[in-house]
Amino acid sequence: MRENPLLEQSLEFAADVIRLQIFLVKNKKEFIISKQIIRSATSIGANINEANYAISSSDFISKMHIALKECAETEYWIKLLLKSNYISLNLYNNLINKCLSIKKMLISTLNTIKSKKTKN
Repeated sequence: MRENPLLEQSLEFAADVIRLQIFLVKNKKEFIISKQIIRSATSIGANINEANYAISSSDFISKMHIALKECAETEYWIKLLLKSNYISLNLYNNLINKCLSIKKMLISTLNTIKSKKTKN
């Protein structure tokens, strides 16, 4: 099976957010935002993985759009955690860079598949 960098990065990012959620609950006693970010961050990779088994290009595009929306939501929660002083600037930079990298890859993938679809 071919390596999928987008799926691999989203899986690693989800693992990072799981570790973040454990930190937030254990050390900061923060339960609300940590639940939100874990849902959105883990949904990114789940939707990318599901897109790989799409039954049509429209289905693939739909799943990738959902992943992109979840990525945008996760970006918001990361920014809010920094603004609320729940995470350090270093942790913020690490997480936001990974999130934005995935976001760029999703946008690129969607643009590529849409351009191929319009040519057919």
